[in-house]
Amino acid sequence: MYSNLQLAGKYIRYILSSLNGKGHGMHSPFVFQFILHVLNNRSGYEAPATVEALRTELQHDQRLLDIEDFGAGSRTAARKKRHVAELAKTALKPKRYAQLLFRLVKHYRPQTVLELGTSLGVTTAYLASANPAASVTTIEGSEAIAAVAGENFAKLGLKNVRQRVGNFDNVLPSLLAETRSLDLVYIDGNHRFEPTLAYFQQVLPLVHNDSILVFDDIHWSAEMEKAWAAIRQHPAVHCTVDIFFLGFVFFRNEFKEKQHFTIRF
Repeated sequence: MYSNLQLAGKYIRYILSSLNGKGHGMHSPFVFQFILHVLNNRSGYEAPATVEALRTELQHDQRLLDIEDFGAGSRTAARKKRHVAELAKTALKPKRYAQLLFRLVKHYRPQTVLELGTSLGVTTAYLASANPAASVTTIEGSEAIAAVAGENFAKLGLKNVRQRVGNFDNVLPSLLAETRSLDLVYIDGNHRFEPTLAYFQQVLPLVHNDSILVFDDIHWSAEMEKAWAAIRQHPAVHCTVDIFFLGFVFFRNEFKEKQHFTIRF
């Protein structure tokens, strides 16, 4: 993991080198529409206020959880005690990015969504509420955290979320074996080179022309940057968009040559 100072330096370089976030000069029609409707919300997609209200509630929840923590790449769980409020303040995707994922689903309407890393379920709720007709499957390593997430899904009335609990390495293969295809995959967990690349390779047989993969924290560490570089170079990947804290992968055949964009968000 990079230090805060290192990450800040990388973010400044990203800002200075990234393309204009309004889409000016973008020659790819697909990426231009992505910028307009997903990054900039030209369509006016409005996320439900109930999800952010839940985030606020969780930030004041003093329940103490006994958590199985697999860490970055660990196969054996250590145990930690953490308050729900602490997790809500440090582990949840910020509103700006969680609502971006809401718009992604709202715009492209994926029917099968897979999330690796449920946490307390706030981002999952955005994914599920953006398209109630979609089937959203989410995997969380900790039983205690997954239980709180399940309470949150019930509180929000989300009927299209299916939870799986356990180490990704154990749960993902059997889950994929019973899945026909994947329209959207959000990978937010186990931020190391080998696991990240392994998850990419495992879901790859189930993607299609319109599938979208989203990777969290692609510049969080040297290992994540190495994983992101390897994913970009894969022959099946035709286009990527880097907004620093998230990386988007597209497989669309309309891209006759690889195109990689770094866009200010």
